[in-house]
Amino acid sequence: MTTQAQHDLLTIAGQAYGSRLLVGTGKYKDFAETRAAIEASGADIVTVAIRRVNIGQDPSQPNLLDAVPPSKYTILPNTAGCYTADDAVRTLRLARELLDGHKLVKLEVLGDPNTLFPNVLETLKAAETLVKDGFDVMVYTSDDPIIARQLEEIGCCAIMPLASLIGSGMGILNPWNLRLIIEQSKVPVLVDAGVGSASDAAIAMELGCDGVLMNTAIAHAGQPILMASAMKKAVEAGREAFLAGRMPRKLYSADPSSPMSGLLGKN
Repeated sequence: MTTQAQHDLLTIAGQAYGSRLLVGTGKYKDFAETRAAIEASGADIVTVAIRRVNIGQDPSQPNLLDAVPPSKYTILPNTAGCYTADDAVRTLRLARELLDGHKLVKLEVLGDPNTLFPNVLETLKAAETLVKDGFDVMVYTSDDPIIARQLEEIGCCAIMPLASLIGSGMGILNPWNLRLIIEQSKVPVLVDAGVGSASDAAIAMELGCDGVLMNTAIAHAGQPILMASAMKKAVEAGREAFLAGRMPRKLYSADPSSPMSGLLGKN
């Protein structure tokens, strides 16, 4: 990694992180595999679905935090499975109690159980309440630049547009909208949902995204730990390519790699 890249940190809500890859903790066969995949990913921020994973809600059951300790990772509680603003706010207030006043959260309000597409009206409503309540809100949303701008104006600390539907692995379907969101945003923009392969992650970073969050692409890979390592490298490569700057595209015009003048055997 270059010196420039080593000092290129991701800053969210005033906290700097070395990794731009954020990972989820669901869908692994057990906590041991979860821990190994996260270690291979190099992630600093690990998101947890409060309604699906035990982080202390049920003291009689295994606790994810024993495998993924808050002393090593920033735990990012999320509201996966919430379909109303009220449910999302209630869930994150519970997470704050379980995590000793933790403020950084991921808001996700779904609108449809088949597509898991975000309900942007309920998302805006919940974001406004949570920001007023003192939370640092990273927010999952559609790839609509207008909604993204409104969420930033409310005070969200990071905008997280989908690349495609949650768990679909379809990759980035609308790079143009992502570029619009990136260009207008003053807070970090992270692709969330839809990444299926390492090349998807690299493309997101080459577009100028500040980071990528994923779960299924790693957890449902044939070899999750190996895929976690691949995703780490893809995010780093995409970021370096973005910083380096892409060569201009030249339609209908070739440009030889070697000079055409002064060829051997020619006067």
